[in-house]
Formats: sequence, C-alpha cells, structure tokens
Amino acid sequence: MIHLFIYTTSLCDDDFQKVVKKLRSVDRELSFAEKFMKIALIGASGFVGSRILAEALARHHQVTALVLHPEKIAPAANLVALKVDVMDEAALAAQLRGHDAVICAFSGHAQADIHGYYVKGVKAIIAATKQAGVPRLLVVGGAASLEVAPGKLLLDTPEFPEQWKATAQGAYDALKLLRQENTLDWTMLSPAAIIEPGTRTGKFRLGTDTLLTDDKGESRLSLEDYAVAMVDELEKPAHSRKRFHAAY
Repeated sequence: MIHLFIYTTSLCDDDFQKVVKKLRSVDRELSFAEKFMKIALIGASGFVGSRILAEALARHHQVTALVLHPEKIAPAANLVALKVDVMDEAALAAQLRGHDAVICAFSGHAQADIHGYYVKGVKAIIAATKQAGVPRLLVVGGAASLEVAPGKLLLDTPEFPEQWKATAQGAYDALKLLRQENTLDWTMLSPAAIIEPGTRTGKFRLGTDTLLTDDKGESRLSLEDYAVAMVDELEKPAHSRKRFHAAY
C-alpha cells in the first residue's frame, strides 16, 4: 500500500482529486504485481511437481523449473527450465539465487537407495537455499509421518505398504531436518494418505500433524488440489516453520 501525505494548500481541489485518483490506480497496479513471485521449483516434471508447476503458472508466477531433463518441460509463458544436480550444492545455490521462494518436489524414487538419496538431496537443498539467500523453502512432504492416534504414526501401522516405507521414512527424516532449522523459513505440506490425479476443486480441509479422514474413514486428495494448497501457502504464508496437511 502506498501512503503519501499531500498538502492541499498546494493543490486546487480538482488537481488534488486527480492526484488521488492516479495514486489509487498506481496502488492497485502495484498490489496486483506484488502477487506474482519468482519461484524455483525443484522436481517440476514429477508426479506432484508437474501439478504444482501448472498451478503456479496458471496464477502467473514466474517459475524456474529445475529438473534432470529440461527438454521434457513444455514451453510456456513465465517459465524457464534448467537442468539441475541437487547434490551439487554450490551449483544449486547459484541457480536458486534471486528467487522469492523455493518449492521442493524432489524425489528419490528412481534410485536404488531411495531413502539415502532423498535425505542427502534434501540436506543439499536446505543448504543451497540458505546459501542463496532465498527467504522461503516449501517442501512436498508425505502422509506417513501423520498421526492416526496419539503417538502413533501412519508409517507404523500394519497396513502401511512395505514398498513405500523407504520413501515414507525419507520424508519423515526430511521433516526432522527442517524442524532443526533455526533460521530458514520453511514449510512442509503433507498430503492425504491417498493422493492421485483428479479434479481441481479448491475445496479441502487443512490440518497439522493428525491424518484427516472423511466420514468413510478415507484420507484422499487430488494432486490438483494438493497443488492449490501449496501455492495458496506460497502466496499467503500461514505455516511458517511448520508442517501442515491437506485432505478432503
């Protein structure tokens, strides 16, 4: 908001009204422009990252998509795609420098050591974000570290799929790393237990550390609405240095 003090003795009433009208117009234009951010999106071509990319571009943010294969990113307005090696901390910091926020949709699914690779990558991303001086880091989290009962995590339930445990433990360890940060302004968004392609409704519930379920006992969210929740948090921060959760 622009605040100017104008001495009316130096302007006639008509001129004063013209100045006020002009300032209000400029104020609206600046407020509109300030909504648009320069975002570095790590993992922009992935299962979750591709939806976040689409949502951010739809809201006219400038996005630098940091991916292994930039040639696979479709050209679009306000989009630059760059090849990234998250394990090269210095090079990553150089790519992140100058952005308003980093969104991490990094994944280790294609690696033999999913857990080890993921945790190492998240450590590098945290360090590079701080080194680059980027003020905010938003991280795609997992649902497994949410509580299904006091003191009991979804990860620890007998029904939790064995094939997803390495990924789930990695996301939980990433949350622990973030919670140790004293200076970085971070946020992690955990999805519902079941997250899959669907419809963008923009209607969902938000929670913190407890798994949200519907009246059928199911915990679901579309990838599209997950992206909405993430970009909402980007634009209007409400969970600084916290984990939050979205589900229907």
